[in-house]
Amino acid sequence: MFIRLIAVIAIFLVSATARSADIIIPAPPQLAASGYLLLDASTGKVLVEHNSRQRLPPASLTKIMTSYIISEEMDRGRLSEDDEVEISVKAWRMGGSRMFIREGTRVKVGDLLRGIVIQSGNDASVAMAEHIAGSEDQFADMMNQHAMRLGMTDTHFVNATGWPSEDHYTTARDLATLTIALINDHPTHYDIYSEKYFTYNDIRQPNRNTLLWKNPAVDGVKTGHTEAAGYCLVASAKKDGMRLISVVMGTRSEEARASESQKLLTYGFRYFETMNLYKANESLSKVRVWSGNRNALDLGVAEDVQLTLPRGAKDQLSARLDIDSVIKAPINSGTSLGKLTVSLGDEVVYEGSLVALTPVEEAGFFARLWDAIALFFLQLMGGDPLKVP
Repeated sequence: MFIRLIAVIAIFLVSATARSADIIIPAPPQLAASGYLLLDASTGKVLVEHNSRQRLPPASLTKIMTSYIISEEMDRGRLSEDDEVEISVKAWRMGGSRMFIREGTRVKVGDLLRGIVIQSGNDASVAMAEHIAGSEDQFADMMNQHAMRLGMTDTHFVNATGWPSEDHYTTARDLATLTIALINDHPTHYDIYSEKYFTYNDIRQPNRNTLLWKNPAVDGVKTGHTEAAGYCLVASAKKDGMRLISVVMGTRSEEARASESQKLLTYGFRYFETMNLYKANESLSKVRVWSGNRNALDLGVAEDVQLTLPRGAKDQLSARLDIDSVIKAPINSGTSLGKLTVSLGDEVVYEGSLVALTPVEEAGFFARLWDAIALFFLQLMGGDPLKVP
């Protein structure tokens, strides 16, 4: 049974006067691309999408997973930047974009990682795949296991480079999932994605992500191109505390993949904002506890509440607390005792549990008996069992 509390959360609730007509957002850009997606990295809110779940060839966007696994191995202590990798004939002979490593030489992991991320080296990718898993085929199996773990349900890898194959595919949405995992799980290694140049063997190559020069908010991520995939780009940008991820697949040129990605990022930052409404373990309501060793309890949320909303919509949010009509001890910390609902007009934009922020132990027999009698008469008289005396 629930009782509705009309609780004014002063940090963001204002008068009920509707001003939705003041918020004007244009239709999202329509791109010349096979599939694309724009979302907020913190909240997962999708702002723009088209064919985001369509399976498409990823070309060198594959190397985001390759570098993710390298970072995983390093963070788990199974690999070091200073470890040396022996370069095989297969790695040396790889075509396409290259780091220009030589057969029979030994190259440090740190250099190969930069060769993959910055120079998009197919040769470096194969060398690392063989070093980690013994062969590229076995490394592809690792890639697919990580994809499953991350929830990339429409992805299948057969190599470490993105070399064309009918059975090698992913989606814009899965690539966004992978990129968020890369940024959150390996922030130090992610810094490499913002480096503009890398020199190896006296050959200086620029990062193929031209947005690094055009947009100061952009700090990654990866480009890709094959005839089958077209020109692709996963971009990440952070501005005013808001990080957006854009994925553009199947454009017609290098210039197009950059310009189409820029359209998405511009649209997202201009018309949306991500805000922190509540912090984890912040008290949102103090309620009466019956039969406990104390008579009051703070309720809040277990995790930070963040929302991505149209700019200017913050003043139109309303919140409702639905709390169990009678709360009795014993209560464990984290026990759900109600629900927090945040709405923007008629649309529910957040719904989550209200939990006990601290435990309350059961009182002794006579204290429980007294509370039972007091609660009976309070309810009989129509009183509020949640009001703290």
